[in-house]
Amino acid sequence: MILKCVIIDDEPLAVKVIENHISQIKELQTVAVFNNAIDSMEYLRENKPDLLFLDVNMPIIDGFSFLESLDDKPLVIITSAHAEHAAKGFDQEVLDYLVKPISLPRFIKAVNKALSKMKDHAKTDLYHDHIFVKVDKKKMKKIYLDDIILIESLKDYIKIITTKDNHIVHKTLSAFTDELSNDNFIRIHRSYTVSIDKIDVLEGNSVEIRGKRYVIGRSYLDDVKSRILE
Repeated sequence: MILKCVIIDDEPLAVKVIENHISQIKELQTVAVFNNAIDSMEYLRENKPDLLFLDVNMPIIDGFSFLESLDDKPLVIITSAHAEHAAKGFDQEVLDYLVKPISLPRFIKAVNKALSKMKDHAKTDLYHDHIFVKVDKKKMKKIYLDDIILIESLKDYIKIITTKDNHIVHKTLSAFTDELSNDNFIRIHRSYTVSIDKIDVLEGNSVEIRGKRYVIGRSYLDDVKSRILE
């Protein structure tokens, strides 16, 4: 399990410390860094990180006000130089509150809480066998995960190809792939996410699915091979 992490902090030194701590833990990956909360809003709308490291005192909007504005919150760990805000942080159901300077042992303790919570969440979601997608302005279509063959990126849209039919959905491939908690799906290219159990052939840097060959992107190759062959 790899937790995708976003850092929002206006102190460059604090960002470096958090990035370094993240790099020490194999279950964590930094996917985005912002020096104020406003700049992160578009990214958080389009993507679904697992863990947010959020500073409190920042320009434009403070961390707590920003947190209140989020509809779909990831797990949140507050990072602050001011211990007196801790009670307010826990009132907003943050996972942990780290006081700067953040030591690696204390950081690991907070991250272990996140890993434990995500594992519990994964167990809960493991048996969800379908997903609903908006196929027009009013209609939500149920798609069974076992029916999905692959998902193709069409810039701001995706094409979901199933064993029964196809659907065009206004969503990015990254966002939709993140919603698929089922371990059977894997991103093989910037343009494709595929169902592992629908892969018929793995050869070199490509896979074959139902007679059609799809190239595996260079940056995805090692992960794809290890996941398919595990």
